[in-house]
Amino acid sequence: MLQTLHDYFWWERLWLPVNLTWADLEDRDGRVYAKASDLYITLPLALVFLIIRYFFELYVATPLAALLNVKEKTRLRAPPNPTLEHFYMTSGKQPKQADVELLSRQSGLSGRQVERWFRRRRNQDRPSLLKKFREASWRFTFYLIAFIAGTAVIVDKPWFYDLRKVWEGYPIQSIIPSQYWYYMIELSFYWSLLFSIASDVKRKDFKEQIIHHVATIILISFSWFANYVRAGTLIMALHDSSDYLLESAKMFNYAGWKNTCNNIFIVFAIVFIITRLVILPFWILHCTLVYPLELYPAFFGYYFFNFMMGVLQLLHIFWAYLILRMAHKFITGKVVEDERSDREETESSEGEEVAAGGGAKNRPLANGHPILNNNHRKND
Repeated sequence: MLQTLHDYFWWERLWLPVNLTWADLEDRDGRVYAKASDLYITLPLALVFLIIRYFFELYVATPLAALLNVKEKTRLRAPPNPTLEHFYMTSGKQPKQADVELLSRQSGLSGRQVERWFRRRRNQDRPSLLKKFREASWRFTFYLIAFIAGTAVIVDKPWFYDLRKVWEGYPIQSIIPSQYWYYMIELSFYWSLLFSIASDVKRKDFKEQIIHHVATIILISFSWFANYVRAGTLIMALHDSSDYLLESAKMFNYAGWKNTCNNIFIVFAIVFIITRLVILPFWILHCTLVYPLELYPAFFGYYFFNFMMGVLQLLHIFWAYLILRMAHKFITGKVVEDERSDREETESSEGEEVAAGGGAKNRPLANGHPILNNNHRKND
């Protein structure tokens, strides 16, 4: 049974054009071809990435955060309350009004105290500013290095300038060490992101992020199996060209350098729109959809690869919508925030006990303390 599944999975008609077999891609005469077994190394490499990330965040990102004066907000912790904690863990983090009234009777607290407890408890679960900064620093470092390395891998290749050459001689195209390592490192990194996604900062597009990571892993793996390596290197470098800009904008945002953050974000938005909504669909997708049919009939691998590219393109359109919303806020003078971020809740001024004088009662509260607005603003 397993042998039958194995034979069907690796059937040449699924992966290769007609009249070609795996024997045509065996190493010979000093020429090396992509093999599925090459990808085994990516799983242990993903674990290596997680270890490197741990030490990077501890010994590089944390001191950098201190240097940039990344400060944590003081959060009031929700006092221990078994009744409310049980509801929070089992029924939900946002109780309805009927639930608040029931919990008020069960816990002996007023309705406003119950609401305040849930606000504080939700804030406890939100990631700290330092955690966000360290995560952004790690991704910025990888994406920047990957973009520089990827550009070095493809910039001297003829298919970088003439996309028809991507398919010249396909699929009997040998690979070189730089292409091999570019693939292994990129795939290992995305495996590491998938492994750590449960502990990373969760944003509103959490499901879309999972879909993106899975689609990327499938695309990179499949393109290696089917020897779509030339197209794959172009696609990976194109994606890395904007990602490091977004992560650097996040870093400056967490550090409070708003002007720098906004300026980098505008550059990121322009690069993202050009690369993901113009170059990718009208050059790269055209290259993978049209040019192969000039050389061989369509086969399963052709349809599957372009289907997965379509999934990525839909995600790009979704993220472009979020980016344009943020850009609109920036242009209209509103504060630019990551649309995917979960905003931290502040305490309501009603019902809060403030030790200060009567004038403080009418001020807005943050974590139970009055906010003093002296019109001071941190500049870059």
